[in-house]
Amino acid sequence: MSRKDNAHRIDLSRRRLLKGTALGAGALALPGIAYATATDRDPQQTGSRTRAGAAALTHPGMLHSADDFARMAEKVKAGAEPWKSGWERLTANGHSAAGWTPRPLETVVRGGEGQNYPQLYNDVHAAYQNALRWKVSGDTAHADTTRDILNAWSGKLKTVTGNSDRFLAAGIYGYQFANAAEIMRGYDGFDLARFQDMMARVFYPVCDQFLKEHNGACVTHYWANWDLCNMAAVMAIGILNDDQAKFDQAVDYFHHGEGNGSLAHAVPFLHDGGLAQWQESGRDQGHSLMGIGLMGTICEMALKQGTDLYGADDNRFMKACEYVAKYNHGESVPFRTYEWGSGQNCKPERQTVISDGSRGQVRAVWERVYHHYHYRKGYETPYMSLMARKQSPEGGGGDYGSTSGGFDELGFGTLTYVLER
Repeated sequence: MSRKDNAHRIDLSRRRLLKGTALGAGALALPGIAYATATDRDPQQTGSRTRAGAAALTHPGMLHSADDFARMAEKVKAGAEPWKSGWERLTANGHSAAGWTPRPLETVVRGGEGQNYPQLYNDVHAAYQNALRWKVSGDTAHADTTRDILNAWSGKLKTVTGNSDRFLAAGIYGYQFANAAEIMRGYDGFDLARFQDMMARVFYPVCDQFLKEHNGACVTHYWANWDLCNMAAVMAIGILNDDQAKFDQAVDYFHHGEGNGSLAHAVPFLHDGGLAQWQESGRDQGHSLMGIGLMGTICEMALKQGTDLYGADDNRFMKACEYVAKYNHGESVPFRTYEWGSGQNCKPERQTVISDGSRGQVRAVWERVYHHYHYRKGYETPYMSLMARKQSPEGGGGDYGSTSGGFDELGFGTLTYVLER
């Protein structure tokens, strides 16, 4: 890290110790951040452009484009590997079965008394998995199942609540639900308008509140994943609802946000050898892997809209992916002491060593980042390559346990993100 970057980080760290710091119009621009323009279009991008004037949002345009679905269908039909194995992983998952019966709730609670949020995440993943099966196979029984799940929830859900974990629920399941709905846009009988209203009325306000207020805590208190899931939901809702302001809000936070989900804070230190330290590395590896998945989700959705966040600040995220992949592959990595303020009063905290908690955990986060950086962009990514191949074919919700951690990522990256192999 240069003296200039280090001095900037010290100054920024001091400002972030102020209680309740929120994202505002005066957020400081970060040095070295590469800003994408409307001309930086993803070559896979296809779809409608319906908004007048400024660049329109593209559909389907979240994690998967029309070209992506065509590739999946072609490869699976041809029996080509590894797509065939990825498809078989999907069809073996019980959540992908046609006829899944939704269990919508009026109030979803995560954290505290009356928790019931597993009903939401199980239905969200059933909706997404059935939508994938429809797009690959053409079997409308799966499309009908997804439609019925989405319509059931949009007709009933009024509130996402609980203790501070409500922000995780709104963020994680918000971006996931929006992705399932984006796939079903235009399908006969799907009430898109009602679903869009639910996302804007129930999910967005919770996510927006967290990014601006951080639950009244010191802005450094919450780990990167808390910001990232809410950023992902805001971006996904913006795309689903053709709301450019919400999409731009997420992109702006990625570059300028005061919380730990913005790029410079999620990846606080650069190391030699093309590595960069992930913010949660001193906490445990399960959450570090979750962070790679969430930032990858944000970058992929942005790319589908023509905004390159993957390459920001000289591929800073790629270096973090290599760092987390190398350590979880069983090799050593450098670690720089990480300091932050916790609680409402910014109590000083520090981590001096990397954590080996959950080291080597299997999460479906590698295919997406590996295939972007290595195949789309042509970079050498030795440790992402090792992890992607080691954990292929990737599964999804229901394949990694029944608790919420197994549903943090939509998954099935071998089917959906592999370009060549």
